[in-house]
Amino acid sequence: GSEAASEQGQEEEAEDRLKEHMDSLLDKSAKTRQAALQSLRLALSSKILSEFLLERRLTLTDSLEKCLKKGKGEEQALAGTVLTLLCLQMGSGPEGEEVFRSLKPLLVSVLTDSTASSSARQSCATALGMCCYIAAADLE
Repeated sequence: GSEAASEQGQEEEAEDRLKEHMDSLLDKSAKTRQAALQSLRLALSSKILSEFLLERRLTLTDSLEKCLKKGKGEEQALAGTVLTLLCLQMGSGPEGEEVFRSLKPLLVSVLTDSTASSSARQSCATALGMCCYIAAADLE
């Protein structure tokens, strides 16, 4: 019994940290946003969080959209990576498709922007390809 309680406490603590990172994506400081993106990248690549993300996918999608639009270089590259991981976590169902459909135009925009950094363009190209493979319902 105490092991289960301890595990649930750790789970809640991890979710609280994830919520903090998601809130930090809206910070005015680019350094804070980048640190939050790095933490989210680590969390999404090391643990299956689809239940947690299911309820928060719209909030996270909006935050990633802002990072892709207003961010520069490293921030855009990290946002593309986090978006790829979010698509992987959401899977091929309607939720993953919704995330992909909402951010696809922005990914294409960064990818074709010759003034964007090469790392941002590469990350958006990867996100576009992976999310399209996983979540696009339209075969075109």
